[in-house]
Amino acid sequence: MNIGEVSKASGLPAKTIRYYEDIGLIRPHRLENGYRDFNDDHLHKLRFVQRSRSLGFSVEECRILLALYEDKNRTSAEVKSIAEKRLKDIEQKMKDLQSMRAMLLHLIGSCHGDERPDCPILDDLANHGTVH
Repeated sequence: MNIGEVSKASGLPAKTIRYYEDIGLIRPHRLENGYRDFNDDHLHKLRFVQRSRSLGFSVEECRILLALYEDKNRTSAEVKSIAEKRLKDIEQKMKDLQSMRAMLLHLIGSCHGDERPDCPILDDLANHGTVH
């Protein structure tokens, strides 16, 4: 398969596939004319990385997961540990987002939203973190 075909089959843009090649996540064969030649194994790896990325794994975590997938001597504990770390990161982001939501709700509730120039939202943005 050429890059256009593997792009269509994987759902990844050609630019992303070239990037994954540049950083060594995949290594397609090269034809005599220099064109990339992808096989089903490359397509499988691209789909694997795409799914991993959709779950929030970093590129480096994808590299590790891909290596573990290919290592038949791996332990599932290694994989579980990486997934648990990702889950903790997601849970922390959720807490952070809830905190941001609560603050925005408070600020929106304290703003009159009328013709007056005073605005608690702007005041908070301007003064947050300032030592008094």
